[in-house]
Amino acid sequence: MPAISFQSVSKIYKTPKGSFQALHEVSFDIQRGEFFGLLGPNGAGKTSLISILAGLSRATTGQVKVLGHDVQKDYAAARRAIGVVPQELVFDPFFTVRECLRIQSGYFGVKKNDAWIDELLVNLGLTDKANSNLRQLSGGMKRRVLVAQALVHKPPVIVLDEPTAGVDVELRQSLWQFIARLNKEGSTVLLTTHYLEEAEALCSRVAMLKTGRVVALANTSELLKNASSNVLRFKIDSELPKELLGKARITGRIVQFPAHDANEIEQYLAAVRQAGLVAQDVEIRKADLEDVFLDVMAEKQGAVV
Repeated sequence: MPAISFQSVSKIYKTPKGSFQALHEVSFDIQRGEFFGLLGPNGAGKTSLISILAGLSRATTGQVKVLGHDVQKDYAAARRAIGVVPQELVFDPFFTVRECLRIQSGYFGVKKNDAWIDELLVNLGLTDKANSNLRQLSGGMKRRVLVAQALVHKPPVIVLDEPTAGVDVELRQSLWQFIARLNKEGSTVLLTTHYLEEAEALCSRVAMLKTGRVVALANTSELLKNASSNVLRFKIDSELPKELLGKARITGRIVQFPAHDANEIEQYLAAVRQAGLVAQDVEIRKADLEDVFLDVMAEKQGAVV
């Protein structure tokens, strides 16, 4: 039995101007104990899928199950089995951190779990904020509390929706160490993130969504192994010539080209020299998950399994 099962899930939103289909027949399973990545650009349908999984929204068609429990027909059991860290900073301003965690525990009928709450506070760097009102906390600290709330009832399935968006490096490191530990102890983790280096480091398998459809579903290692090219990377102080702009990925002064072989690398560098530019800090690296992601998003519709 999968930890999470999406079966032909579609979602149509009604709008004043008609309707909008956010998900199109999405189907895949996440096995127990997996660390699974759900990737896609803004508007791809990730949040719609997570909302249906969490019971915050209903699928127009299809079925979603958590450990065999239908999220609509058996919603109480399904919701007890998952802990969701949402994108939005949602908090109750009237309670301290510890009080919030105790109240959250009560929603699931969990009592006398102060030892686990203390462990959460330690692992998420919240010990010195335990008796602070949530109104007094920074955005990063509030994000840590959201993670603690999602984990307070020890759910077997953990759903992390952009958990490190806008937070400091220290939290990212401590959070991933803790979540990786829980995963090794048997928890299933579903992660959505725009930090693709996190997905590459943590997720054993990923699904990529594009306009509400699954366009890639494979082991992370297989996606990287099947990447079509290496990457030529260098820095320049001026703009590339027009004939090269369409092939390059540019971030500030950093220019990157997909390069299949040494001849192609030399052609790019020769074109840069002929334009009167100087390539600095030249290096050639293996394609990473971000390169694969951009390639998949640029391809025509069709799943890669």
